[in-house]
Amino acid sequence: MESMNLSPGALFFQAGPVGKTVIILLGIASIWCWFQIFDGLISLVRLSRALARVRLARTGGLLDPVIAAGVAARTETLEGESTGELRHRMIETMNREARHIISRLEGGLPNLAVIASVAPFVGLFGTVWGIMVSFTAIAANNDTSLAVVAPGIAEALATTAFGLVAAIPASIAYSRLGSSFSSAAQEVSGFIEERSIDLLRSARKGRTL
Repeated sequence: MESMNLSPGALFFQAGPVGKTVIILLGIASIWCWFQIFDGLISLVRLSRALARVRLARTGGLLDPVIAAGVAARTETLEGESTGELRHRMIETMNREARHIISRLEGGLPNLAVIASVAPFVGLFGTVWGIMVSFTAIAANNDTSLAVVAPGIAEALATTAFGLVAAIPASIAYSRLGSSFSSAAQEVSGFIEERSIDLLRSARKGRTL
């Protein structure tokens, strides 16, 4: 019996129109998934370098708006405000700006979550369709031989495999990148606590850092 070619390209060309559509959609989702993964890794590197620079040189490029927000909050005077209240207001202002920055850097994470949750179901749709094709072939040929059912079964399994290929990296990356961004956000929060003390100290000395 002639062996069946199981390469991705062969499986695609052997599939029917619906199977091809499902595989194309999953292929696009997989490419988009890896784009978001690399974008998230680059964003994490940028944030890590900015944190390292800001601790050494008191300027961090990416985190400069956070520092500027703290300085602006410090220079704004409120009648009857205590030093503790001023520090709390500065921290809140800097944290708010930091959340905006981290939110922009995390831009691709929701897309990974969508791919991880939806891709298996898209693949499952292709699986069900392939099985339906096999049953239709059996009814049309009144034959249950492997030659009759093999094309539909192959299409069903191929779409399942493509769905998993798209979903598994997306699920792992969503978990790992989300955890890494949470850790980075905690480091930024720690920096903001330290920076607020420096800003208060500079205010007492009558100078601007």
